[in-house]
Amino acid sequence: TGVQTCALPIFTNTMNKIIFTEEFCQPENLFPFTLTRQMQDLRVGTLTIREKWEKMLKLPSYDKKEDDYKDLGRSVNIDEAVQSRDFCYIVHGNLLPDAQLIRAVKALKSGEFLTTSSGTGIIYKVSRKEILDRFRIKVGRSVLFKYPTRHIQFPWDIIHQNAWAIGQDHALLSRRRRSQKISKTNRLIRRGQIFLEKGVQMEHCIINATEGPVYIGKNAVIMEGTLIRGPVAIGEGATVKMGARIYGGTTIGPFSVAGGEIKNSVIFGYSNKSHDGYLGDSVIGEWCNLGAGTSNSNLKNNARNVRVWTSSGELNAGPKCGVMMGDHSRTAINTSINTGTVIGVGCNVFGNGLTPRYIPNFSWGSEGVQKYEWDKLLDDISGWMKMKGQELNEEEKGILQYIYRKF
Repeated sequence: TGVQTCALPIFTNTMNKIIFTEEFCQPENLFPFTLTRQMQDLRVGTLTIREKWEKMLKLPSYDKKEDDYKDLGRSVNIDEAVQSRDFCYIVHGNLLPDAQLIRAVKALKSGEFLTTSSGTGIIYKVSRKEILDRFRIKVGRSVLFKYPTRHIQFPWDIIHQNAWAIGQDHALLSRRRRSQKISKTNRLIRRGQIFLEKGVQMEHCIINATEGPVYIGKNAVIMEGTLIRGPVAIGEGATVKMGARIYGGTTIGPFSVAGGEIKNSVIFGYSNKSHDGYLGDSVIGEWCNLGAGTSNSNLKNNARNVRVWTSSGELNAGPKCGVMMGDHSRTAINTSINTGTVIGVGCNVFGNGLTPRYIPNFSWGSEGVQKYEWDKLLDDISGWMKMKGQELNEEEKGILQYIYRKF
């Protein structure tokens, strides 16, 4: 799942760090993706939010304990994590970094915090002397950040920000580095905007980076006949099937499989859209599978704004919005997904006609009437994970079991 696991943190007296918090960020509005992961582990662009901050600040990161079921190995209490000679940045987990923001963060002194023009505090720099106890931090001075900031507040923000984020990540990942040599069998437009990591296999493909960069991760396989129009990011170990058409604003996450037509969509990782069918303006979680011929609608027949189910009620997602699919969910062959559909965690979606626009967690079928049996769910998840050489660990199983019982 999207759960990030690690051993219990060991701190030294000189370990500066980032501590992410979901407090005041309303992670429930990012259903279903924040059921199985922290906000900072959402993939936007090539990297997750966590990976962006770690690379840009060159610091390790942890999660502030929120006293909920997602407190795992990297979760810490701030008063225990910050020792006598180090400091930490406390960062909102849904905040996307850029060069201007990073410069402002690095200029902070201990006890200072960045605020937006609306007066909202977004990043705090604290040392041991600012921490009064587990629940109280003393800060002395606010520093106005006068530039716009980018937050992921609702699932469709991921697709709205993805093209921009791919460009930011491309610059970060390719800076002062050379792309792997690209075979002459490929047709390239704006070669300088195309970057391949080591081990990429790609022959007889067409890549157009005129409107944005194209990044292809380590050991990815791009089969012949693939058409890519940037900005596009393809993660480590991913496979793009023969004749795929991938449009700008698309991320194919690590170890995913992509085929058919994909436009302005994010596949987090370890998921499959292997066959023909259309995926547009959509976000697909980890360990999902779209059956052959599955297609989604991303535009209403009357061309009006799409309203999408959230925990706060239906909200306007803009003129185009496809499907938001939680981890471990799957569709049957030839599934037709309605405009602005939300599919929960662990669903097996099948049925006649267009899907409902909201399919609850662990649905068996598309109507949400029958619930996936727990033992069969685990068995099916294990089967899919074994296909990619992975297995469900106890922490991930605990997360799923809590969601199964409570949501």
